Amino acid sequence: MARIHELRLIARVAQMYHVENLRQAEIAKHLRLSQATVSQILKRAQDEGIVRTTVVAPSGTYGDLESGLRERFNLPEAIVVECAEDRDGAIMARIGEAAAHIVEVTLQPDEVVGVSSWSETILKMVDNIHPMKAGKAKYVVQTLGGMGNPAVQTHATQLTTRLAKLIGAEPQLLAAHGVAQSREAKLVMLGDPYVRETMDLFSRITLAIVGIGAIEPSQMLARSGNVFSAGELSDLKEAGAVGDISLRFFDKDGHAVKTPLDDRVIGMSMAELAKVERVIGLAGGRSKAEAIAGALRTGVLSVLITDKFTAARLLDRAHEFEEEAEVA
Repeated sequence: MARIHELRLIARVAQMYHVENLRQAEIAKHLRLSQATVSQILKRAQDEGIVRTTVVAPSGTYGDLESGLRERFNLPEAIVVECAEDRDGAIMARIGEAAAHIVEVTLQPDEVVGVSSWSETILKMVDNIHPMKAGKAKYVVQTLGGMGNPAVQTHATQLTTRLAKLIGAEPQLLAAHGVAQSREAKLVMLGDPYVRETMDLFSRITLAIVGIGAIEPSQMLARSGNVFSAGELSDLKEAGAVGDISLRFFDKDGHAVKTPLDDRVIGMSMAELAKVERVIGLAGGRSKAEAIAGALRTGVLSVLITDKFTAARLLDRAHEFEEEAEVA
C-alpha cells in the first residue's frame, strides 16, 4: 500500500505544477515539502509515466512527414511546407518563404554563406528575406559560375548581391561561365585571379544553400546557357544520373555520376559541399521527386525544405525501394 500513497503524492504534485500552474516554491510551501523534494517528485512523475509530453502539431505543419523523411533518409532536419496546389510555381513560392525564415532565425555571426546562383527557388527565398538591421554574415559566395546569356545573367548576379545586402555581408561573385566550352577553356578561366579568389572561399563556407535539379534543367538555368546539350544529358541518363546539385550529378542511390562533362563545370564540387557544416537543400515538385531522393542519399544535406506533396511522394518511393531491396 505504501507505493499507492507515494504515487498519489507524485500525481498531486504533478497536477499542481502542470495543471494549476503553481511554482515549485508554492507547491513546497503548500504541501510542507522542501523545494528539492518537489523537483525530485516532478522528475519521478515523468519516470512513472504519470506525466507524458505530447506535442500537438499546429494546423498547416506536417510533423509526421518531417519525421518520416528524417528516419527514412537519415536526414538531420526536414521542413515540410503547406501548399494549396501541387504546381511548381506555387511550390517554389512556399519553399522560398520557409527558407527565408530559416535563414533569418538561424544565421550566425560571421557566417560565410554559399549560394547556388541559378535556382528559381533560391531566388524566391531571397525575395522573402527581411533586411537585417545588424549585419551578421561575412560573405555570400556564389558557388556556380554566373556568366551566361546576358538577358538572364543578371538573375545570378542580383541573387548573390541582394542576399549579401539583406544579411549585411560582402558578395563574392564567381565571374565565369557555369559550364565551360571545354576542359581547356575552364583551365583558362580558373587562371583569372578574381575567379580564383572566389573559389578559394569555398573551403570557408559554413552555410550552403542549394537547389536540387532534375536531369532536365530549370527554365532559369536553360535560359542562362549554362547547360549541357541534349545528347550530353542523354549520356548522363544512360550513366544512371537522376539529378544534380549545382551541375554535379548523382544517381538514385546518391553516388556521384562522373563523366568528362564534370571537368567543364566551374563551381563547387560535391566533395567540397560535403565538408560544409550546414547544407540546406530547397526543392519540390512532381518532376523532381527522383532527383530529391537521390540528393538525400548523397549524405551532403543537413536540411531539406520541401512541400507536402513531394514529401509524401518521397516516402512512398522510399518504401518501394525498400521492398525492391528485400525481394533482391
